[in-house]
Order: sequence, then structure tokens, then C-alpha cells
Amino acid sequence: MRLSIRQLRYVCEVARLGSIQAASKAMNISQSSILAAITQAEGDMGARIFERRPSRGVQITPAGERFVSAARIMLSATTEFDRAIGDLSDRVPQVLRIGCFEPFGALFMPEMLRRYVDHVGDVEIDLLEGNQVQLQAWLAEGLIDLAILYDIGAIPTGSITRICKVPAHALLHADDPLAERDAVTLSDLATRPFVLLDMPQTATYLLTLFDILAKRPEVRFRTRSYETARSAVASGFGMAILNMRPIGRATTDGLAIARRPILDELPPPSVSILDLYGNAKPLFVRLFIEICRRFFQEVGPERFSVTTKDKQGALIWP
Repeated sequence: MRLSIRQLRYVCEVARLGSIQAASKAMNISQSSILAAITQAEGDMGARIFERRPSRGVQITPAGERFVSAARIMLSATTEFDRAIGDLSDRVPQVLRIGCFEPFGALFMPEMLRRYVDHVGDVEIDLLEGNQVQLQAWLAEGLIDLAILYDIGAIPTGSITRICKVPAHALLHADDPLAERDAVTLSDLATRPFVLLDMPQTATYLLTLFDILAKRPEVRFRTRSYETARSAVASGFGMAILNMRPIGRATTDGLAIARRPILDELPPPSVSILDLYGNAKPLFVRLFIEICRRFFQEVGPERFSVTTKDKQGALIWP
């Protein structure tokens, strides 16, 4: 078998998503690279791995099921090997393979990664943006070296390093009477139409915030995009509940929307770094964690969160 580890990952991602186009988007690589990996794998194996279905993605074959099962064992073993030897070297890899919760890509990741590159030297950044579930799958399959995400939902494997807490806050149209208040409550918000950030685990987290009340707000607009949620609120579709606010060079809010803290006592999720190295973290992971900590400390809670002043001091993890 002449396939590289990277090409094995391409094939496994197509099998997971059922689409070459979806795998190309998720992994931020060209469809031609994925097609070349599939063609080579099928040629080496002497059987088709996928049946192409025009306009409906691909269907894995029985031979493909066996191939992907064996490939996942290989990728898991490769990840174990990388972790085992990772702490034996102080060499920073030439490519940083990192996954982030999709909204983070626009909110702060480029600025934070700029600091990492300035510290370690000229490295290539390979950033995969996805939802909480995808990030954990990519980490387990060895597609990424670490993930930066919220500590919400089930995270059954890996080592979590919490960086900062980011309480939920309300995003309101500027003409909404609630925008005139310094802070709002869930009971206030429950009367408004809901613009829901509809991503796996994220939507569940946002909706269960209202479980302390008798009813949830009516969802009128669903989107997987932070930017679209913000635009929908500005266009008058309703209110949204978000956690982080844009930092630094990220696009700032327009005059049509207002952010207000929520007064209810809600457990805040934490921006966290997830890796599979445990206590044997290699140098580049330790550096990334330290630079991420320093970034949020210097930015400060008043710029990355929307909360009352009396709670800001407890948002940075020690």
C-alpha cells in the first residue's frame, strides 16, 4: 500500500461524511487531492471503496468498509506513536495542525495564532474549523494535534486544559426595549423570537439554559454561523444568545445590535484546549497552551466576554 497517512485520513473523512465535497470543505483541501487518494487506494486494493452517486455524495462499498476499518486502526496507532514520542523532542513541527470551534475562527484565532508563530518561528498553520463533535472525531483520527473548543457536551476522551470562562449573554436588536437595560434575564428573553446557533451540542446547550423557566423561546431562525446569527438579529428576526464577543481585528458589531449580560446564575462554559497527550505534552502543545493563556489574560474579560463587572475577575482560569 503506497498511501500516506494523510491520504488515509482523506479516505476516512469521505467515509465519515459520505461526500467528497463535504470532506474537502471540512479538511480545507482540494477535491482533486481527495480524489487522487481514493483512486490510489482503490488501485492498490484492487476494488472500489466508494460508489459515486451524482448529486448524492458517495456510498461506501463492503470492500470500502473493510478498508476504512483497517485505516482507522492504522491512524489510531499513528496517533498513539506520535503521542508516545512527542515528549522526547523539543522540536516544534513545521506544520501546526489545529482544530477550533467554528465561530472561533473569525472571533480570535488568527490573532492568537499570530502570537504563536511570532514566538516559535516560521511554521505553517493548518486550521480545521468544525463543531464540537467533529473536533473530537478529528482529534481521535489524528487529523489534528489539538482542538480549541468549549467544554460543553460529552467529551469522553482526551486531556482538557481550561483557559477562560465565557458566560452566555444576549444579543438584541438596538430598537428592542430590552437593549435599553444594563442587563436582562432569561424570563425577559423567553418572550422574544430566538435566533439559534444551531450546531451539534451548541444548540442543546443554548436551549437548556431556559429549562429553569416554564417555557423555552420560540425558535424563528436557525443558522450554523455566528456571523449569520448576528446579521439575523440586526435584521429583526429576534434575539440570540452567544458567549464570546469579537476580539481585536474581528468584525465589530454594527449600530443595529446590542449585547447585554444575563443576570440569571448560569454555569459558564470555558474556552478549552483538548489534546490526547495527557501529562506527556510535547513542547509545541505546551507552548500553544501558554500562549493561549497569555492571550486571554492580556485581552481581558471586558473584551472577550459580556458580563457584570463583579463577575469579570473570576473568568480567567489560574
